[in-house]
Amino acid sequence: MTAKHIIVALETILLFLFLMPFPIFNAGNILGILISAILLMITCNWQKFIGVISDIWSHGIGKVALIFSAVLIIAGLVYVTYLSVVMYKAQENEPEGEPNVIIVLGCKVRGERPTRMLRRRLDTAYEALQKYPDVLCIVSGGQGSDEILSEAEAMKNYLVEKGISADRIIMEDKSTSTSENLKYSFEILDELGISRDITIVTDGFHQYRAGLIAQKEGAGEITAYSAHTEPRYLFTYWVREWLGISRIYIIGK
Repeated sequence: MTAKHIIVALETILLFLFLMPFPIFNAGNILGILISAILLMITCNWQKFIGVISDIWSHGIGKVALIFSAVLIIAGLVYVTYLSVVMYKAQENEPEGEPNVIIVLGCKVRGERPTRMLRRRLDTAYEALQKYPDVLCIVSGGQGSDEILSEAEAMKNYLVEKGISADRIIMEDKSTSTSENLKYSFEILDELGISRDITIVTDGFHQYRAGLIAQKEGAGEITAYSAHTEPRYLFTYWVREWLGISRIYIIGK
């Protein structure tokens, strides 16, 4: 097997990883599919690609364009590496002792039941609430146009069925985004006279962006309990987070 065959195989695997979440399509796997397809085309037509690059390099303006493109590609790789590092650190940032308050960020509800992704978040919250029986929990998520009840209500029902006292669970059922999840949850904390030191429960890939938003909304100390993400969704959502974080860096929201 030649080096070219190995590279094609790796690029095909990369493409498959972004196709696995089908029928889910979002900015993450669309970008991943596009990049994987471009890499495959270049590798499969390597000699033609090198010929085109040589022709461009033979012109002065072409050299400038190629050098500029190479710098952009390297900068992009450094940037997404940085994002991946801070995302990983954020998902591992568990509280050292008893949390002040736990906020579970909502996700899709089907019928009256949480989806698998949301159940994983709730199971993570359940473990923490079992470990720390005096800690309150805010379940945060409104009702979508295709949902028959709010995410918060479905989340509370799920935790109560598992044995958590309803008195410990506060519903925030107006939000439609992560920003609103945290904004409205902080309003509840302020009304109750509870500090804004929070422990966020969400998927690991989402923790860093959620933390950035929480800071903008006036959070105190931010820690995390991270839910496990199904492997077939991880690449797609990880790349989507790069885009979401970049949006916050650029326009602040």
